[in-house]
Amino acid sequence: MRASRFAKFAPWVIVVQGRVIANFYTAMRSVAFSIAYWVVSGFYVSVGAFAAVLPGRRPVQGVAQFYCKRMLWAMRWIAGIKVVLEGHERLPEGAFIVAAKHHSWGDGFVMFAHVDNVAFVAGDHMERIPLLRGILRKLGAIVVNNCGGPESRRALSDQAAAAHREGRRILIFPEGHLARAGERFRYRTGVFHLYRDFALPVVPVATNLGLFWPQEDFKKNPGQATVEFLHPIPTGLDRNAFMARLEHAVETRTAELVALATGQPVRESILVPAPDERQGLEAQTA
Repeated sequence: MRASRFAKFAPWVIVVQGRVIANFYTAMRSVAFSIAYWVVSGFYVSVGAFAAVLPGRRPVQGVAQFYCKRMLWAMRWIAGIKVVLEGHERLPEGAFIVAAKHHSWGDGFVMFAHVDNVAFVAGDHMERIPLLRGILRKLGAIVVNNCGGPESRRALSDQAAAAHREGRRILIFPEGHLARAGERFRYRTGVFHLYRDFALPVVPVATNLGLFWPQEDFKKNPGQATVEFLHPIPTGLDRNAFMARLEHAVETRTAELVALATGQPVRESILVPAPDERQGLEAQTA
């Protein structure tokens, strides 16, 4: 990434021979946040595992939401990443689907902390984390294979139907993977099947959080990130119209938010192969 794209982030960035290098203070904040992340996460996973054996979903859901709020606090005061949430007033009453851009591991913290009664779609890799499998089940998380396919679509439909019967909101990341800021993956049609089958409005979410906490990276870049709920997409659209409208809304506003943070002109995101698609291409050429 060119140094000019970070010009707005001075003075905590220094440039040496045209390369962007985080200063010592920023590096120490990243270290401190990483320590806090694992300590806090370990504590709340332990508390959540205990809450998961209690009757009802409310105890474990309360623990999870409190954990996400503590992580947002750590992002703000340890890593120096202030997250500004916009468009919360656009959320409909009752049940709806949230379809969010996925730039950062922090996206989930923002969504779960600010959307009540939400069932989120998670990759099955999360079930391999000790103690987390029981917590995810008690939360009513919709666990699917990120790579897609018929079995993944069937699991998404069955588990989402249970959440819908309970009147819960559903959170899904349509790209299925964490993308870098300025890039996008192919939008998967699972979100359309939820939209069509349950006749629920879909709230697109744009973000530039990936500039400050890229994907799962250790390094954090202090600054003000924006996450924005956009205008809901009403029910009744066919697949092509819905997918085009969702992708255009998310990618257009995300590009604008990235431009606002970097001080650069708005640039359309670049379509790149998702990790599972890249593996398939590599297997074909091997």
